[in-house]
Amino acid sequence: MPRLPRTVEYYTARREKREARWNRAIETPGERLRAWLDLLIVDHGVLRLFHLNRHRVGRRLWRSAQPSPRDIARLAREGLRTIVNLRGGRAHGAWQLEKDAAQRHGITIVDLVLRSREAPDRATLLALPDFFAGLAYPALAHCKSGADRAGLFAALYLLVVEKAEAARALRELSLRKGHFRYAQTGILDAFLEAYRDEGEARGKAFIDWVREDYDPEALKARFRPRPLASLVVDLVLRRE
Repeated sequence: MPRLPRTVEYYTARREKREARWNRAIETPGERLRAWLDLLIVDHGVLRLFHLNRHRVGRRLWRSAQPSPRDIARLAREGLRTIVNLRGGRAHGAWQLEKDAAQRHGITIVDLVLRSREAPDRATLLALPDFFAGLAYPALAHCKSGADRAGLFAALYLLVVEKAEAARALRELSLRKGHFRYAQTGILDAFLEAYRDEGEARGKAFIDWVREDYDPEALKARFRPRPLASLVVDLVLRRE
C-alpha cells in the first residue's frame, strides 16, 4: 500500500507534542538527564561545548550559539541580565535547560523570532527601536549556531541603536562567525546590502528606509542562492 504524504497538520501535531515535553519545569534528575542528552546529541550541543561562537557586538551586547547551563552560569557571574532567544518554539531540551538555568541565576529571557532563510518581516523591524530600548543590559542574543539569526540580530542592533554604517553591520554576517552568504541564508546579506545601496546611499536612516522603501517580496524575487551551499548548510551542518 503506498505511503500517504504527511500533511502540515501532522508536522504541527508532532511539534506540539515535543513542545509539551520540553516546555515545562524540570522536576527530577531523570528529566534533567534527558534534557542534557537532547541538547548534546539531537541539538548538536556537544560541538558548542568547545566553541560557543560568542562575540561582542557592542559594549552592552553579546551574540552566541545556544548556551548550555554552564555557559549561563558563567555569564551570570559576568553580570548578564537578559537572554534574547531567537530560536522560537520550545521543542528541544536546550530550551528546558536554558529556562531552568536563567531562573536560577535571575536572568530574564525575552523572545524575538527571526528567520534565517526569509526576508526580514517589516513589522518586526519597525518594532525594533522599542524592543531594544526595553531590554535590560548587558544582554546576550542567541540562535542555535550563533551564525545567521544571531548575526542578523547583531547587525540590526548596530543599525538601530548604535547608528552604525551598513558596512559595519554586514561584518556580523561573516564566514568567520559561521555564516554562509551563498546559501539560502544569504538573503540576510541581500537585505543589508539593499539598505546600503537603496537607503544609506541616499542618506536615509535604517528605520526610515524600512518604513518607506523596503519591499520584502521584491528582495525574495531577486535573491538566488547557490544549491551546493544550501545543501551544505541545510543537510550537512543542519542549521535551523
